Amino acid sequence: MTRANLLEAWHDHLAVARRRSPHTVRAYVAAAARLLDGLGDTDWPGLARIDAHALRGQLARRRAEGLTNASAARELSALKAFIAFARERAGMIDTAPPRMRGPRVKKGIPRPVTPDEAVSLAAAVEDGAADDWIGSRDRAVLLLLYGAGMRIAEALSLTGASLPLGDVLVVTGKGAKQRPVPILPLVRDAVADYAIKCPWPLEKDKPLFRGAKGGPLSQGVVQKAMARARIGLGLPATATPHALRHSFATHLLGAGADLRSLQELLGHASLGSTQIYTKVDAATLLDAYRHAHPRDR
Repeated sequence: MTRANLLEAWHDHLAVARRRSPHTVRAYVAAAARLLDGLGDTDWPGLARIDAHALRGQLARRRAEGLTNASAARELSALKAFIAFARERAGMIDTAPPRMRGPRVKKGIPRPVTPDEAVSLAAAVEDGAADDWIGSRDRAVLLLLYGAGMRIAEALSLTGASLPLGDVLVVTGKGAKQRPVPILPLVRDAVADYAIKCPWPLEKDKPLFRGAKGGPLSQGVVQKAMARARIGLGLPATATPHALRHSFATHLLGAGADLRSLQELLGHASLGSTQIYTKVDAATLLDAYRHAHPRDR
């Protein structure tokens, strides 16, 4: 079996059977390709025989290339998934990958922006755009991230069928799981303004957010626009599109939202993913205390 055949089967399994995001598919296929580069000719049974020793060797080579702990952990996760798939293809009864602990990764606490900073970022992105409709588009996307807690991939996967927005929008998240998301009037108005100004027909089966030439809007375009805006506002490099989703969660928690409700709004598979925001809120309160309490000066 050729290397291309193996990678094609792996790609299709991830993209079609597992419905993983395009970013995850690219990363997992790239990790598998690097593993195959070091093996030479092989097939599913050959891949199924890969053990923990071989995985450690592959990871050591990648670490020698300067891979961080976090990246190495992701690489190991991708390789384990690939080997499990190979064992399934090889007809093995036990398809579990080799048992191997990855490098320790310290979970960082997301850094939220303030509500005023979130609105200022959306306005600055709009003001800095080359065309009026592009400014309206980018503002609408950022407000969806902050006002509705959407992932950027979720916002960019919306189609014209979402128009006109109502009080609630059904969003398709990771693993093709759907969840209802409340839409604030500010967000709804921003999307409506973009829809009016967009020079391309927003058909029901086509992307809602379009690039300058009419194709699907890419994440990189939004990220670059926000990077320019945050520099102009003097905000730190942590003020990214994804930070707006973190801010949505942090501000809701600070306003009294319970973790279970927040989990549903964010589309987290486990409550553990949501619990990090309790640390964010505590960090925010401590920061406010240190700056405001007279005994701390």
